Amino acid sequence: MRNLGRFMASDTVMTVDDLRRFMVEVFPQVHRDFTVVSVGPMTASVRLEVGERHLRPGGTVSGPAMFGVADVSMYVAVLAMIGPEALAVTTNMSIDFMRKPEAGRPVTAECRILKLGRALAVGDVLLYSEGVDSPVARAGVTYSIPPGRGARDARAGARSGLGDRADPV
Repeated sequence: MRNLGRFMASDTVMTVDDLRRFMVEVFPQVHRDFTVVSVGPMTASVRLEVGERHLRPGGTVSGPAMFGVADVSMYVAVLAMIGPEALAVTTNMSIDFMRKPEAGRPVTAECRILKLGRALAVGDVLLYSEGVDSPVARAGVTYSIPPGRGARDARAGARSGLGDRADPV
């Protein structure tokens, strides 16, 4: 088991069902667009059910729609590790569009957290159009984690064996 600062590689504190319920509660306006497919230590998979409103001229999925599923996948991956923190927010995101995703086919974002610290999480997301083996886009994402999670911070530090010496970033 790899030591990841305050967290151990086998730790997740929210399940797929927990995250689905949380999204319905906290994001009622968009939760129907996204399906949490899976979560694991430092990973998440989220699917965008592509509809007419996600398309742009030329019969492809719009950039904002792909940006959204990449962002949600990072949010879900972070929450799976730290628990239900509605105010975790994107601080930076860069996306490279590499191929044209097919209209009418779901787009799946596969997120991997590269670094999870007390204040920031940095991740990489690959986006796939259903039926296409190669990624259609890649995003680098940084999330800000709100301070003051109290008891969860203490438990996480104890589990990692680092206590107060856990990486602050």
